[in-house]
Amino acid sequence: MAFKVRAEGFAEKATIPDQFTCEGKDTPPALRWSGEPSQTRSFALIMDDPDAPGRAWNHWLLWDIPSGVHSLPEGSQSPQGKSGTNDFGKRGYGGPCPPRGGGWHRYFFRLFALDTVALGVQEGARRSALERALRKHVIAEASYMGLYERN
Repeated sequence: MAFKVRAEGFAEKATIPDQFTCEGKDTPPALRWSGEPSQTRSFALIMDDPDAPGRAWNHWLLWDIPSGVHSLPEGSQSPQGKSGTNDFGKRGYGGPCPPRGGGWHRYFFRLFALDTVALGVQEGARRSALERALRKHVIAEASYMGLYERN
């Protein structure tokens, strides 16, 4: 079985509902995953918008999620594991919020299966620190993409 992640509440490559964005409740969608390699010891998650002006915008950073966990419930800001600082300057989830009139943006939920229980990255770290640690430990990656445009 292939390693897969999916968001509940919207289909892959479909519009992300307002409730998960800055124009709604700004709550994270439920995520579920399966099919990770047998040697997986933990998971990490990066949600970003590669279409943001200037550079990819980080919306959600999580790591040290235990290997026995295979879902995050809707609205879960601080699940098992550690939470990083997103590009809004806050820990946890910051939903899609592209510039008005900027067209459609893609939002990727990238889940990494890791060969270690803990990455050794401090709670509240930024993406650069997380990525440095991930380089040595990723054994598989799954992704899911949704779309959003602000009018």
